[in-house]
Amino acid sequence: MKLDRELDGLLVVSLEQAVAAPYAGLLLADAGARVIKIERPEGDFARGYDAGAGGQSAIFAWLNRGKESIRLNLKDADDMAVLRSMLRRADVLLSNLAPGALARMGLSGKALRKDNPGLITCAITGYGETGAAAKKKAYDFLVQAESGICSVTGTEEIPSRVGVSLTDLSTGLTAFSAILRALIQRGRSGQGADLSIAMFDVMADWMNLPLMAHRYGGGAPPRTGLQHSFIAPYGAFWCKGGAQVLLSVQSNREWAAFCHDVLQRPELTSDPRFADNPVRYINRSDLDAIVNDVFGKLERGAVLDRLDRAGIANATLNSVADLSEHPFLCNASAVIGGTEIEVAALPVRSGPDTPTAVPGLGEHDDILRREFPGDP
Repeated sequence: MKLDRELDGLLVVSLEQAVAAPYAGLLLADAGARVIKIERPEGDFARGYDAGAGGQSAIFAWLNRGKESIRLNLKDADDMAVLRSMLRRADVLLSNLAPGALARMGLSGKALRKDNPGLITCAITGYGETGAAAKKKAYDFLVQAESGICSVTGTEEIPSRVGVSLTDLSTGLTAFSAILRALIQRGRSGQGADLSIAMFDVMADWMNLPLMAHRYGGGAPPRTGLQHSFIAPYGAFWCKGGAQVLLSVQSNREWAAFCHDVLQRPELTSDPRFADNPVRYINRSDLDAIVNDVFGKLERGAVLDRLDRAGIANATLNSVADLSEHPFLCNASAVIGGTEIEVAALPVRSGPDTPTAVPGLGEHDDILRREFPGDP
């Protein structure tokens, strides 16, 4: 039995833009919640990220399928009245505006729960909502740098950002899980809650492995590219024809199988330079040269076959084009402006009614204004 619209009947109002909150909203919509996306009159600027879907943004389509769109100018009294009407009936208010913006408009959780005691608010920020942190502007790659992600990513010579929007997506996922927790709590208490999630805090938590190494293990691991900071053999190795294969040997049992069945050099198991992982790591330059010498005489397919038969963890160094045609990839559809595109499916599968429609800018203006009329 699959999960299937388990949040059906819940209303989410989302003052969202870019990636972090829209991704949380996508997950809520996929789970069956009704998600109303509030856009400024000119629209979410993510609509202009690209024009690959029949002149509209494929990235926007990925993040916003299954939602409704209404344009509201929150400086206009009539439009604000429409928003307040929605919030009196909403279960969740999701936002990623500037810190304090909602409170300045009189839309704090405390104020809104006077009319709607069960309302859950979830505000996504860059660094927090108080003090100097609230004044610091945040984008994905800036938070990657500020939180130390870039210091452990890249080669020894050059730090790098992670090549996808790691901060935005992990924060959206964290917001989704926090909202689910708050809904469970509300089911017990009948009361809503205010959630505040900072992108920096999410990344700091994900940095705990190098942080613990720095605090308690003698120092943070250096940047090692595709290699490991204390395991060998581990990394990318060259095959005949210039292709690369990645592998990881985690134990002496795997090391023996690797020597016998992959390298076909069983004598290496008794070589004192490679007796266990600590000395293999110390002598990794010699070890890497041996592996590259063997692999360099074999086509990539032959290397992968040996690794698979020996039970050694491995992967190919794929391009995005390779991913697009990968046999393991599950695709889903999104339809924007009459154009259907394929996106990688969400990892948690929903039932047959998974939403595919992406709202046009203000597509639901009229119907939502009639459904949620402002105060007379």
